[in-house]
Parts: sequence; C-alpha cells; structure tokens
Amino acid sequence: MEQLKHECGVAMVRLMKPLDYYRRKYGTWRYGLDKLYLMMEKQHNRGQEGAGLACVKMRAAPGEEFLFRERAEGVNAIKEIFAQVHKSIADCAANISSDSQAGVLDDADLASRFFPFAGELYMGHLRYSTTGKRGISYVHPFLRRNNWRAKNLCICANFNMTNVEEIFRTIAVKGQHPRMISDTYILLEQLGHRLDRESERLFNEAVAKGLSDCGITRYIEENIDLGNVLATSCEVWDGGYVVCGVTGSGEAFAMRDPWGIRPAFWFANDEVFALASERPVLQTSFDIPADCVRELLPGQAILISADGHINTRQILQPRNFAACSFERVYFSRGSDADIYRERKKLGINLVPQILQAIDHDVENTVFSYIPNTAEVAFYGMVQGFNEYLNREKARAIQEAGGNLSPKQLNKILSRRIRSEKVAIKDIKLRTFISEGASRNDLAAHVYDITYGSLRPGIDNLVVIDDSIVRGTTLRESIIRILDRLHPKRIVIVSSSPIVKYPDYYGIDMAHMDEFIGFRAAVRLAIDSGRHNVLTEIYDKCLAQKDFPKEKTVNYVSRLYELFTDDEISAKMVEMLRPEGVTTDIRIVFQTLDGLHDAIPDHPGDWYFSGNYPTPGGVKRLNEAFISYMERFYFKDKKIK
Repeated sequence: MEQLKHECGVAMVRLMKPLDYYRRKYGTWRYGLDKLYLMMEKQHNRGQEGAGLACVKMRAAPGEEFLFRERAEGVNAIKEIFAQVHKSIADCAANISSDSQAGVLDDADLASRFFPFAGELYMGHLRYSTTGKRGISYVHPFLRRNNWRAKNLCICANFNMTNVEEIFRTIAVKGQHPRMISDTYILLEQLGHRLDRESERLFNEAVAKGLSDCGITRYIEENIDLGNVLATSCEVWDGGYVVCGVTGSGEAFAMRDPWGIRPAFWFANDEVFALASERPVLQTSFDIPADCVRELLPGQAILISADGHINTRQILQPRNFAACSFERVYFSRGSDADIYRERKKLGINLVPQILQAIDHDVENTVFSYIPNTAEVAFYGMVQGFNEYLNREKARAIQEAGGNLSPKQLNKILSRRIRSEKVAIKDIKLRTFISEGASRNDLAAHVYDITYGSLRPGIDNLVVIDDSIVRGTTLRESIIRILDRLHPKRIVIVSSSPIVKYPDYYGIDMAHMDEFIGFRAAVRLAIDSGRHNVLTEIYDKCLAQKDFPKEKTVNYVSRLYELFTDDEISAKMVEMLRPEGVTTDIRIVFQTLDGLHDAIPDHPGDWYFSGNYPTPGGVKRLNEAFISYMERFYFKDKKIK
C-alpha cells in the first residue's frame, strides 16, 4: 500500500575462467556482464533511485584502463548503465577494425585486451536513499583511484551506519581529510587508508626479500590480504550492512554485519562466483537449487584473491542475532521458498483477530488484499479461514449427533470463504501533479475497485496489506475507495505489527512524525491528560544526548507502555478516517508473537518493539524523539 524504501541491493560476479571459455561454452564472452545485468534486474525492487556497476580488467597492460565504472540515476538506471556499457564496447570495436563489427565484438581475446568492461570481476548496486541525499555523486559504487593497481578501491553497500560522525573522527584523527560526510564515502576512505597500509606492509616485506621494481608490485598483488583491511576498519562500525569491494588488481570481498541485520547470499563453482542480496536471484540467474546457495554469516567476510581463490573468514564475532524481519515481510521477493511460506503463515496467524473484528460473521464477509505485495499473506489468511470453517463444520456435525437431514448436512458442508479481488492498482497512473489538492485527488484514484463484488450494507470487507507505516495512502486513497462499495464494516489488516520506532539500518523511516502508530500514541497521551509523559521522555532523552552510544537507554518505550495496541489501533482509525466516510472501520495488526511464530529465524523487530540490536540505534532513536518534540510539540504547541 505505502511504498517503503529499502536502501539498496548488491550483486557481484567473479569469472574463474578466461573470457574465451565462456564464448566457447555459452556463445559469448559477455557471460559475466549478462549475469550481472540479470541479477540487478531481479533485484530492481530493492532500489529505484539509482544504479551503478564496476568492472576490473585483470589482463590490462600498463597504460591501459583496468577499472571501469558506470552510474545513473532514476528508475531506468539499470537499463541506462548497461546501454552505455554496450555502447562503449561497440565504439571500441569500431575503432579497432573496419572489418565486420560482429566478428570483432565476438572476439574474446580482443575483448579481454582492449574492450572496456570486458573483465573478470563485476560489482553492481541498486540504490534507495534513506538519508535524503540525492545526486549522481551519492550513487554507488564509490571509487578511490591510485597509480598502483592494488591501491585502487571500489565499494558498494547495502547498509546504514548509525555512527558516521564517530567513524569520521577515527580517520580524521589520523590526518585524513574526507571531502564528503556520507557513510559510504567515509567507509571508502577508511578502507582505502587500511588498504594503503596493507600495501606498504607488503612493500616492506618484498624489499626485505630482495625484490625490486615489478617484482615488488607482483608480490603485493599476490599477497594482499583484504581480511586485514576489514579487520582493522570495522571494529567501529555500528549498523546493518553488507559491504562489497574490489581492488584494481582483482581482489574482492563482501562482509556482513555481526548482528546479521542485512542479508547476503553467494554461490560458487569452477566457472563463477556470484553474490546477491536475495537467494532467488542466484537461483534464477544460474538455474540452481536453493541448497547450492549459501548465506554469508554474521560478522563473516568472503574473500576472493586475484588468482580466484575463495575463502570465508570471521572478521567480527557474531553478536545478538537480529536478522531484519521486514526483509521477510516486505522487501525481499516472495519467490523465495522460505519467504513464501513465512508470509502465508503471517496471514494464517491473523485469523483470531480478524474473527473478533467481524464478530465471527464469516458468512457475510468478503476477503481481499491490497495489491501487490500482500497477495501471499492473503493466501495464508484464506487458508487459515478455510481451516477455521472446517473445524466449525466438524463441530456442527458432532453436536447434531447424526440427526441431520441431507439438506441440513449440505448446508453445513457448503459454507465457503468468499474472496474477491476488490482493489485493483492502476499502474499507469502516476501522482505527478505537485499541487496539494490536485495531487490528493489523483492519489485517490491510484487504486480502483471491482464494483458489485460485495452486497452493500450487508457484507463486511476485510482487506490485508503487508504493513501500515505512515497511513497516508489509507487516508487519501484506500479507505475512500473501499467505501464506494458501501460495506457494512471495513477491516484493514496489517500482516506486520504496529510500526512504533524509526529504523537506522537501511529502511526509509527515520523520523518519528512519519509513523501513524507513534502519532496515535501521542494523541492518546494528550487526550487522556498524560501529555506530561511526553515532556518527561524528552527530558530524559535530552539528559543523555551527549552520552556515548553504549550508555543510552530507550525512554521512548514509556509512551507505548501507557496504551494497548488495540487502543492505538482505534485512535489510528479516528485519525485516518477521511472526511465524509461514516462506515464502521477497524484496523487489525499482527502481534509480535504472531510475527516471530511465522518468521522464527529473523528475530530483528526493533521498528515494532524498540529492541535495537546496536547501541547506535538507541542513540539515534533518542535524537529523533528530541527532534520531534522541538519541531512540533514545543514549537507550535500542537502535535501532528
């Protein structure tokens, strides 16, 4: 219903054979480039603000470019960067020979020596901004140049760091002067500094061994240890991350945060190594079963040397495991077998609350979903209601004690769940009008309805969505559209719990005023005469503003201790009801227990529970509450 922005997706491809091998076996030396394109398109859901790729050509001679990068902004960025890459290759081929260009383009030996982006190592990135920073300079990969191949570094990441300023200080104190304060750029400079030190260490070793000139260079490139680079950089990192990188001499790495917040999966055989943010991406791109794909473990890095040797290393010890549950509820593609099963279970687990919301009147209820991400949870909800009806049928037959006529038995057995596709998303409609009134009117028509799908004034209408965060689309569009069917009662169901807290690990929801759950709790506190709790929380947050992140405490949770989720949900209905809509409305949320029952292997739930896995998350939460109070409560003496 409401588009949440996940920060990004990553993809890596390392070819283990010469380019001519792929030309002979697969008909093209572009095998690696084509696989990267497919992997990025299959992760398009993870980032539509920009995309970029990097390529390392390991056979380049001195004087020839060996590290290539292409970036673009916008929803069509993937197509744009690959179109530019293929244009660069075609232009180069045209300059090499006036003979048949097709023959030149297919020549793997020429490609490996002369063509841009004809390399053995590729890295791709899809971007969603969660910091508000826009522009091509913020699109990954980030590149650090040097005349020594081994000192060139290119990185991209799926991450947010909560302590950018702290990381900045650790490198500034060493005398570095970064030109940009963004987490990716700071990490680039930090890793680049450690890469320089690693190269210098090997330089001294090579000299001690009596090597000189190109012998020293070869020694450095053959022995550089990116594990050392990561180990001496990442101790200060606080956040959720998968950081990927390549060097100009052909080394590569990917590392996952020690809490396991952000995901990464990899696959390797004697032809190729590949890594992606989602498992089905690798399954589809390489036509492999799920058991061929491995997950990068918390605190673990996978390291690939210039000669293609792959090994995993535990860089940081695993900490409190907090794999992001929102990845499973919303962000990752539902084509993953485990995610599909989990989302169905989310729907099943909601049946008791929905029954209560419709007063157990299943016969006079139509079930549907908000396209398109809630579809799998809808299947689970319907399955759960079918199981409920089966139990009810068995109970009715048992209570009759065998004294049922064929007509009575048929009536019991014919009870069915009524499901319809009530809401239809008009994907061609875009809310491009900027003026407020016109934009709201247009937004109200992004979804359409199936007229005649329920009996006006008789049927309840239950619609399930994956999450309710801001509530804007509910208020401006969904509720008003569903009301056109004139149901007896509208029940909006969220397959995830109430979002109460900001996220600082890669989801675009960092400000307190964005959450309808938080605003409803604030309104309840004011309406019930307990607004002093808000100022008390503010004072406590302010008192620890300058505390080290490790000593900060979540005081915002005290607001939610005052009210039940049902009370917050009822206040949401009051706040989200469009003017003129009088239909009875209920909002039903997944419980935390229901979430963890459905998704037991991904316990990270800080946006629902306030249990932040890292100290930096708690510190940022307190800062967000202070900002909210000063921007809205104290400044205007009113609460938004």
